[in-house]
Amino acid sequence: MTVPSGRRERKKAATRQKIAETALRLFLERGYDAVGIRDVAAEADVAVTTVFSHFASKEALVFGQDEDFERRLRQAVTDRAPQEPLIPALRREIRAMVRHCASNSGTPIWGMIDKTPALREYEESMRLRHAESLATAIAADPDLARTTTACRTIARFVVDAYALAREAPDPEAAVDEIFQMIEAAWSATKG
Repeated sequence: MTVPSGRRERKKAATRQKIAETALRLFLERGYDAVGIRDVAAEADVAVTTVFSHFASKEALVFGQDEDFERRLRQAVTDRAPQEPLIPALRREIRAMVRHCASNSGTPIWGMIDKTPALREYEESMRLRHAESLATAIAADPDLARTTTACRTIARFVVDAYALAREAPDPEAAVDEIFQMIEAAWSATKG
């Protein structure tokens, strides 16, 4: 997560973090459907409008790292070393994201997501958005020179690799196995 530089930005980030942590704690203690936005606001000692100024929806409270993950995916493309191949850079980032989400602290949250239709639906729309953002970053790199369809397909594969590996018994081995297939698909699109 990026660290805000100014005092105002740090205070906003701290408030956002406090709201997200409070929401997750309440959701895990009481169940997602049993907790409302007003409950979160009261427990975090902020106004309901403050919650909505930081999070667009109740579902977004569960996915507090959403924007950070999307940014990290784009940066795996844009900030990779000169001449570094795309797929290893993406594999490294997905491995780090899977490690974070497959940790013991993440397990109860993913259990809640898997049991809650609204959260599963939100996660799916989030993954589609991440894939489009990643595809745009890949397509914008002149050194990669692939069709729009190839860029969108590889981006979808990469984002789905994250979801599949997170659910696997051995997430890191799953990342490696999936990325062998992604590498082959990427190589096949070379003109």
